[in-house]
Amino acid sequence: MVNFITTHGLPILFLVVMLESFGVPLPGETALIAFGVLAAEGHYSIVAVIAVAAAAAIVGDNLGYWLLGRWGGRALFERWGWLRRWSSGVLPFAERLMRRHGGKTVFFGRFITVLRYTAAWVAGLGKMEWWRFLFWNALGGIVWATLVGLIAYYAGQAAADAIKRYGFFAGIVIAVVVVIGGVVVHLGRKRLEERI
Repeated sequence: MVNFITTHGLPILFLVVMLESFGVPLPGETALIAFGVLAAEGHYSIVAVIAVAAAAAIVGDNLGYWLLGRWGGRALFERWGWLRRWSSGVLPFAERLMRRHGGKTVFFGRFITVLRYTAAWVAGLGKMEWWRFLFWNALGGIVWATLVGLIAYYAGQAAADAIKRYGFFAGIVIAVVVVIGGVVVHLGRKRLEERI
């Protein structure tokens, strides 16, 4: 299995990130981190990992924007009376949000777990102009893939170098630091998501 992932994994990375961006709650960011570490170990080019993840994020978000937001979501809301009544209060809010803060929502949504797989179809439901959505979506996808990919790449390289130089105990110290850092980032994101 490990051999398969290290030789044929980029399509898997593309699929996971694309589906997460489309609206399926999958671990796209975790996959990007894993492939960044694999790139640090020499299995992939970090440029290829970043390019695949950015392209997948952009494609998935655009599919979500059109299929779930613009076409599917509105048709679904019109299908049943109870949904139509509920949406009459929600859709005007989504439209106002996208008019005022659409670019920021789409860009920063790439960095927040829940928004990563909902911002695209909310932008579609909120009738955000597609060209504007595409610009902010592409910018967010590229910046996200680059930042997360490079952090994983250099952290993976630093861990491998420390273990080679200082041995097993360095690996334990690095693992503890990474776990603590991960918990801090997770708690920070959770607070940010609660505010949104």
